[in-house]
Amino acid sequence: MSLQGALRKSFAALQNHRAVWRSVLEECDPLMESLGNLGEQMQALSRVRVSDTPLGVFPDLQERLQFQLLQAVDVLLHRLWDRMSRLQAIRDSIGNQVSTVLQLYQDAADALGLAAATERSSVVPSLADMLGWLQDAERFYRRQFLQRKTLLQTLRLDDLAQVEGASKSWKSLESPDSEQQITDNLCRLSFFMESQ
Repeated sequence: MSLQGALRKSFAALQNHRAVWRSVLEECDPLMESLGNLGEQMQALSRVRVSDTPLGVFPDLQERLQFQLLQAVDVLLHRLWDRMSRLQAIRDSIGNQVSTVLQLYQDAADALGLAAATERSSVVPSLADMLGWLQDAERFYRRQFLQRKTLLQTLRLDDLAQVEGASKSWKSLESPDSEQQITDNLCRLSFFMESQ
């Protein structure tokens, strides 16, 4: 495969992966909101002694409610980890695409020369720019995945404030500037992608 063909293929895949990535993150948002709501309910339950209320006539009610809330959290976490595996597959695919293109470039670098790698026109960015954009995108998705994975891995169910604030923490990981940069770079490539 030619280097130009590999670049076109990688940027087309990046565009598709970007749409799927957004879709998966959109699926995660309500799950994270629900997780925060469950954290709030667990925190409220921990502040109340059910046995001292009129509901105290029901034996083990507090423990049963706590158990049901924990089960609901487990279900949500399972769904989130399922989404994370999809994000990981996207991250891995982007990484593999970038590695392939970089290997093709390294194999052809001596024959191409510096002038060819930095040459650009009004409709086609330089090879160096395109390789840099691919690496920037790969770095963005890798970092996003690791930050979200770390957030879920460090979530402790005994820290109810953390569970309650998980949704805000998840949203704080968004990086609209980096996402916009990827969008801008894909727009800069429109003529290159259409040319054969």
